[in-house]
Amino acid sequence: MKKIFILFLFLVFMQHIALAQEDWSWWNDTHGWEVGDPGWRNWLIISPGYLGPNALPVPAVKRGILEGKTELEVTASVHFHSGDPTQDISGRAYVPFAKNRIAIEMYGVLLEHYAYTTEIRDERYSRDRDGKGYAVGDFYFTTLVQLVKDRKFPNTLFRALLKTASGSNLKGARYADTPAYSFDFSFSKDMGEKETILLRPHLMLGFYSWQTNDELNLQNDALLYGLGTDIEKQNWRFTSTWSGYYGYKNNGDRPMQLNFELRKDYDNKAFAVNYQHGLHDWLYNTLRFSFIWKLNGVE
Repeated sequence: MKKIFILFLFLVFMQHIALAQEDWSWWNDTHGWEVGDPGWRNWLIISPGYLGPNALPVPAVKRGILEGKTELEVTASVHFHSGDPTQDISGRAYVPFAKNRIAIEMYGVLLEHYAYTTEIRDERYSRDRDGKGYAVGDFYFTTLVQLVKDRKFPNTLFRALLKTASGSNLKGARYADTPAYSFDFSFSKDMGEKETILLRPHLMLGFYSWQTNDELNLQNDALLYGLGTDIEKQNWRFTSTWSGYYGYKNNGDRPMQLNFELRKDYDNKAFAVNYQHGLHDWLYNTLRFSFIWKLNGVE
């Protein structure tokens, strides 16, 4: 046992020495870095257009109402991009309470695998030389408050979102390593019944902000927007949305996307398939498969 422990310490020590002696001349030559220039972290562009697909994603469009049951969700995602194909597994927990007037939601990428090209590596100022590896994503904490429901005025939901800086692998330009937050209101109106066909058009407007590495402008602020429609029949729901946010720096900070989701609900579980199509500053096409456990709650 003692020999194994000594061997472990030796391996850790050698890994530390290897990292300390890593040759960064290839990065310096590629980007023209010279002694006295700002450190490599200052070269990164902290915007969705120059990071991985999960770094600063567009928050999901809410539909003006709270779901009635506690949900635990596991999702497998494939992000298609000619220069940066990415796969990940993510998790989500949603808990309503106070007679379904308030809910909390927590989600994040548990593990991400990536393999991008030299062109993408250099465009993003990444220091991951071979462009291949794994990363753990940021985690998000959300509070949702139902302001209006089932009245003449449209259903109205308020959301406050906080993004942590827990994402790993800044060297690979996968995550921003900065906090972010957003506030938004979503509105919807139900037309019809689930037993036949229910239509629910919805609108989202809000504000999104995140910290950057720009010493003159440490924060990027953006208008958050979304527009969509639910089509429901019995236990099936199809949702289509157009969403994005509009940052003021215009440095890849204006992502826009189309989203399509088909969900089938059962008594205690549900399945969902989601497709996202990037239109601007987020040029991935993403396919997601989700399994949802539904626990106690109110309908």
